[in-house]
Amino acid sequence: MAEKVPQNFSNHSRLDPPFHLFVLPVFALTVIITIVHLAMHPGLHSAWVVIFALAAMAAVLKIRLYALKVQDRIIRLEERLRLAILLDKPLRAHINEFSESQLVALRFASDAELPALVARALSEKLSNKDIKRAISQWRPDYWRV
Repeated sequence: MAEKVPQNFSNHSRLDPPFHLFVLPVFALTVIITIVHLAMHPGLHSAWVVIFALAAMAAVLKIRLYALKVQDRIIRLEERLRLAILLDKPLRAHINEFSESQLVALRFASDAELPALVARALSEKLSNKDIKRAISQWRPDYWRV
């Protein structure tokens, strides 16, 4: 089994080949083809096929977004638990001040650098990208959908 490449800010985004390189292009191409067909052969049937193709494309995108939202909710829960364990009491009181995107970004910080990064994120109101850029010891997440 090949070793996984260590994650960092520049390579942590994940490409899912079956979805990004097959499913999405097939549905996008289908929408385009049905629109072209409607333009060349106007009619109720052609219009309905365009509507159906658009609905199918929307469904595919929503299904993907639902999975990501559920995953983000789980990450939010995991990170709140992790913060409650790793932070000193004064910082622990501020866990609920983090947005979902900040908590999702904090999951990449190592346990050793997490308390300092949390303090900085709170005081400087860091965005999720700023949090990820500030991480020096990356904690990989190879399970992201």
